[in-house]
Amino acid sequence: MNGNSSLVRRGTAASVALLIVVLAAWQWGPGLLGIPSFIIPPLSAVFDEFLRMLAVSALMTHTGVTALEVIAGFLLGSLLGAFFGYVLGMSPTAEFALSPYILALQIAPKVAFAPLFILWMGFTLYPKILVAILIVFFPVMVNVLTAIRTVDPDLLNLARAFKATRAQIFWKIEFPASLPPLFAGLRIASTLAVVGVVVGELVGGNLGLGYLLAFGEGQANTAMVFVAILMLTVVGGIAYLAVILVEQRVLHYLPRRTLSGV
Repeated sequence: MNGNSSLVRRGTAASVALLIVVLAAWQWGPGLLGIPSFIIPPLSAVFDEFLRMLAVSALMTHTGVTALEVIAGFLLGSLLGAFFGYVLGMSPTAEFALSPYILALQIAPKVAFAPLFILWMGFTLYPKILVAILIVFFPVMVNVLTAIRTVDPDLLNLARAFKATRAQIFWKIEFPASLPPLFAGLRIASTLAVVGVVVGELVGGNLGLGYLLAFGEGQANTAMVFVAILMLTVVGGIAYLAVILVEQRVLHYLPRRTLSGV
């Protein structure tokens, strides 16, 4: 226990020291290297722009809209991915029939769907959420499907020998065995949801951090772009951390995972 605490302290100290070095390099590095501020603005300029956007550009409103879209896309995409993963895992016939279509949906570039969704639904939240669902769906489904397919067959045969029903086999054996891979897929999905939402916001809309990215680019305001990127990182980081915390509560019987999730 003491060894783990010492490891956490050393890792935290190293992480904080690295952060300080990165921030210092960001503040003074561009000037020392002669890099113009319109290419890489110093940290102080980005902070000033952050304060300006809080007062003038409704930064927190745009951040809240993006966070709402990320949450909705993540939850819906994860639920659909888990559902189809379990269905395909338990039914080889369903897997054989549906896998080509699911694979084709995954192969198609998600960016290509964003304009189509906007044509169908207009400049609302729904196209961004749908793009996020498409991106989140596949990693969750694959992880669950793989987990169901790799359950120990001897354990399943033993359960059948004791006259266990199909529902009992699922809830007592397959579902618990699928939880660690499911949460691994959810960790990936929590970051991909941010990507999906930003893709939708970049294609069309007048709300969200993706819109601020496009607006900052159009205004040649590099500091605004950096602020939007940093806020997107915060949104994605919070989503990832939330998954880790839920995982620690649900999978409390496994060795405890650090908040880094690795």
